[in-house]
This record gives sequence, C-alpha cells and structure tokens, in this order.
Amino acid sequence: MRIVFMGTPEFAVPSLQKFIESSHEVVGVVSQPDRPKGRGLRVAFSPVKQEAVQRNIPMLQPEDLKDPEFLGKLKQWKGECFVVVGFRILPPEVYEMPPLGTVNLHASLLPRYRGAAPIQWALIHGEKETGVTTFFLQKRVDTGEIIFQESIPIGENETAGELHDRLAILGAEVLLRSVDSIETGHVQRIPQKGTPSLAPKIRPEHCRIDWRKGAEAIVNLIRGLSPHPGAFSMWNGERMKIFRAYAPPEYSKAEASPGTVIRVSKKEIEVKTGDSSLCVQELQVEGGRRMKVEEFLRGHVVSVGVVLE
Repeated sequence: MRIVFMGTPEFAVPSLQKFIESSHEVVGVVSQPDRPKGRGLRVAFSPVKQEAVQRNIPMLQPEDLKDPEFLGKLKQWKGECFVVVGFRILPPEVYEMPPLGTVNLHASLLPRYRGAAPIQWALIHGEKETGVTTFFLQKRVDTGEIIFQESIPIGENETAGELHDRLAILGAEVLLRSVDSIETGHVQRIPQKGTPSLAPKIRPEHCRIDWRKGAEAIVNLIRGLSPHPGAFSMWNGERMKIFRAYAPPEYSKAEASPGTVIRVSKKEIEVKTGDSSLCVQELQVEGGRRMKVEEFLRGHVVSVGVVLE
C-alpha cells in the first residue's frame, strides 16, 4: 500500500523505520520546516527528516498545511493511507485526502491524556499503566475511532525519557499492524469510551518544584519532566534542574520548612517536603551539565539548612 508518513520528533522515527522495512511503500514524508536550534541557532533537520533524507524518500515541509501548492504536491504522491506520528493538527483538506483514511499514533490509552504531552502527564499523575492507541483522524483532536490499543506497565522509577523510548517501539509495531488491517479490509473502528483527560503542552510554570507538596508527587513531577524540560528549583540564585530522585522509606524527622536541605551524603542530597523528604540523585545547575550528586559535590558545596526555592 502507498503510504505518506507525517511526523517530526524522535518518537516517530521507529514508526517510519518500521514502514520503510515493511511490505508497504513509503512514497513521501511530511515534516516540520527546518528550525534554528541550540545556542548557535543553526538550522537543524527534524529527526524524521534526517531519517527520510538518509533513505532518499521525497520530502515536503509546509509552513501552511492549507497552502494549495503543498496540497497539490501531496496529492501527486497518490497516498492510499496517511500515517501520522507527532506532527501537527491536520486540516480536513489533508486528512480526508487518502481513500483509506488517515491513521494517528498517540502515546496514551485514549481517551486518557488527549493532547501534546501524554507521556509526561501520565508520570506526573503517578499512573501505573499507560500504552499506545491508533485511531482514525477526525476534526476534534485525539477523538477518532480506535483501531488498536496496547497497554504496558510503568516502572516504579521510570522517567519520561525511558518510557518515551519503550512506547516509540511499541507504537511502531501497533501502527504497522493497524495499517495492515486497513489493507486487508479487516480494520476495526471502536468509538472512544470513558472519561477523557487532558495532557496539555508542558510549560515553564509546570516545571518549578513546589516543595510544600508531598514527596511522591514531587518525585513523579521529576520523573515526568526528565530529561526534558526538567523539573527545577532555585539554589543560590541559580536554576537547579533535578532529573532523578526518590522518596526514602525512612526519612529524617528533622524539623525544617519544605525545600530545606536536611542531609547531605556522598551520593545524595535529602530535601524536606510537605509530608516527608526526598533524596536527589542527579541534577544540573545553570551553565553546567547533568551529573550525579556524587560528582556534583566534588565541585560544589551544598550545606544542611540551605533552602531550595
């Protein structure tokens, strides 16, 4: 079957690779326009574009998805089915174009966590299970009829980065199976059922740690934002990102206000929370690199009594 693949982020690359290696023909790839990136603001290809260029697959990178020139070129590819992984909200002019429909891969068990950041919010909310869903695109975002869902347990200390990689692999397999079922004419269309929840884009205000909250909630926030964009607190006037922490089963009963450093050992920094404490294991300060606490303490002094804000 002739497939047009639409995607941008690293999460989409395993799916693109899966389709290239399948019996289907990827006739073209649509990705975001190249953007300046990093401190030097050098123009960078998206992960999906990098893969497509290496495989010599035709590319389109429209600024405007309703642009007649783009729509004309897209139509010339004669895609029978469009496959979407981490792209943009498509207008009807695009998703209604292929005769066999447009299929989207989403990193949650819909209707749970509709939106831009399902992996992050599932961890932030302390979910024990998540998964992937494939569905037919329709006008309202993430509301289409389900083709397949596959669930997986979330590891106790798993971060968003680690869960992202597992779901990307699982999603590629489920997405290919979905398109195979469309090709054979045995595809299922299951209306979404249950109470929807939202997973909006992560913004800076979501990332600052509120030490008045419980240790488990703060650890979940750290896991959900690791490695990017990173949960943070202020230390000595500098932004300190925390990438890995845990709530100890036995914590210090020291009297202190939330955010206060109550213990410093060779490998961790214990901080008072609203209900107990948590132990920081990996962090990064402004201008530095991510490192384990053991390495960080070789070049920095963190004293008991210092307050993280």
